[in-house]
Amino acid sequence: MPKIHDLLDKNEIASLGASLRAIDQKILKHGNKVGTTRIWFQGAEPYFDIFFELNHDEIVWFQFTLRGKSLSWNRKKPGFQTGNTNELNIDDVSFYAASKTMENDTHSDLEFITIVKSILQTRTEEAIFTKVLELFN
Repeated sequence: MPKIHDLLDKNEIASLGASLRAIDQKILKHGNKVGTTRIWFQGAEPYFDIFFELNHDEIVWFQFTLRGKSLSWNRKKPGFQTGNTNELNIDDVSFYAASKTMENDTHSDLEFITIVKSILQTRTEEAIFTKVLELFN
């Protein structure tokens, strides 16, 4: 089975980035902390989401999922964490479309991190994407 990295070219990366749309914040559960905001972007294809949690406009957590792969960052833990989601496991009898489980990689998938960064770079006109790109430095 080909890896996600082998399937994406520059045009597809641009298309994925352009497909991201902000989801109405009213449907998101808000954190208990004062100043906490959650932002959700969903792409045009299934299983393509980006979630951000901000506290006083600073990113404290984000999660990017695409085609059964995930990348997350948490201010409390240095570095990126890559992994796999259960979203593509259609034979999973416990599957429920509104839930997602993650299984972390033992070693970060550097190629997937590069793909995520490339997709995020297609949206640098928006402040949240500029902020998240700073985490890659």
